[in-house]
Amino acid sequence: MQVLLIADGVINLILGLILLAAPLGSLQLLGLPQTDQFFYPSILGAVLAGIGLALFIEANAQIGRWRGLGLEGAISINFVGAGVLVLWLLFSRPDMEIRGLVLLWAVVIAVAGIGFLELWFRSTAQQHQSTQKNKETT
Repeated sequence: MQVLLIADGVINLILGLILLAAPLGSLQLLGLPQTDQFFYPSILGAVLAGIGLALFIEANAQIGRWRGLGLEGAISINFVGAGVLVLWLLFSRPDMEIRGLVLLWAVVIAVAGIGFLELWFRSTAQQHQSTQKNKETT
């Protein structure tokens, strides 16, 4: 679980930093839609970076008293984020360069993929716990 939380945290932190760097030209460099208002990309970048930090804290929760974003929260965020991005890409026909579209589809694959890995890990861990409890009671 710790590896998944760290990997998810890295993805969120990278995406957040890219969006936070929007005023410095990161959107143009990556072929993403341009904006003359950097408020929303900056806020979204801050939220993603915060989620990444929360995942790092959760992955290392045994070290201190702090708790971060648990696995269930990470799964929810990944599926909602990837789902909205898929809908946006399919139905809004965004006007951007091909490298921007490739990047966004890669983000969908990475975010949904880690969400599925986390979901699989969670269900496997629950099955293992149930099996252990059954062995202890018999």
